[in-house]
Amino acid sequence: MFTLKLIRRRDMTQRTFSSTAGKSHENPLGLPFRPPSAPQMPRRGGPLQKRRIEHVKKVIVVASGKGGVGKSTIAVNLAFSLAMLSHRPRVGILDLDIFGPSIPTLMGLQHSDDPHLTSAGALVPIINHGIPTMSMGYLVPRPPSNSTEFEGAIVWRGLMVQKAVQQLLFDVDWRDAGGAGPGVDVLIIDMPPGTGDVPLTLGQLVVVDGAVIVSTPQDVALTDVRRGISMFKKISVPITGLILNQASFLCPSCNTAHDLFGTSTNASRLGIPLLAQLPLVGGVSWGGDCGIPYVLEGKNGGHKDARAGEMWRDEMNKAASIIWGLVHS
Repeated sequence: MFTLKLIRRRDMTQRTFSSTAGKSHENPLGLPFRPPSAPQMPRRGGPLQKRRIEHVKKVIVVASGKGGVGKSTIAVNLAFSLAMLSHRPRVGILDLDIFGPSIPTLMGLQHSDDPHLTSAGALVPIINHGIPTMSMGYLVPRPPSNSTEFEGAIVWRGLMVQKAVQQLLFDVDWRDAGGAGPGVDVLIIDMPPGTGDVPLTLGQLVVVDGAVIVSTPQDVALTDVRRGISMFKKISVPITGLILNQASFLCPSCNTAHDLFGTSTNASRLGIPLLAQLPLVGGVSWGGDCGIPYVLEGKNGGHKDARAGEMWRDEMNKAASIIWGLVHS
């Protein structure tokens, strides 16, 4: 089991993982002592008072009951599509996948330095491509720069996971310029698959303005997605809509769309708005592996993806505009 401890070197606060027990359940991230910043779980079933994350105006979760449908890739590209809207809102990304964080790789930050701490002991987000991010992946042992293999696994029970989620939600300072600038207009939260401790903790503690559901068209994926939608409804998180990933393959020769994994008719039975249908595009996978979100390539980028790449970016930008309008209505 990994726990964090703090060491001080030349007046710089640094975190390192240690195999010692440390503060374990109450402070799994090993942050300095701070006054309780998160709502406390009631011990006898009393009501919880949800509240907003400090220095964050709106919270949008990107979720799916099914793993492997491209949720993290969609979350990152959605964040950049929102940030590129005409009024240029400030957008952040929070990775709440404790056991399998993908945001560091998708943002090209898997070999970044450890996050700094504010004078109050809060984590300072790590920035790339102009977007501040925070992830469990920044706080665990990482591979050497010439390797992409993860060298350590987080093996935590439910209570440790809940406390880590609370710390990631309430012990990160989203203000610009190390706490001196403005906060974020929208925080995109990349959720883990399933309906376990992480989404339940988030839904109980935080005011969430919308949930974007991601799925592929197969019935096997949509079945699990239905469970995720049901969970969000039970914890009173509003469903913004569905982004259907890998909805079709666009033939590069004739621009004919082929439904490889099922049709959008299957997804329509979920009973939520369809925000976008993204075609299968090779450049999206390449960009994710290289840490360059696909929407940043613009109209002139990804020429080898031809019409499919342009359609992918157009659909993502359309979804961002719709989501922005819905959460601010």
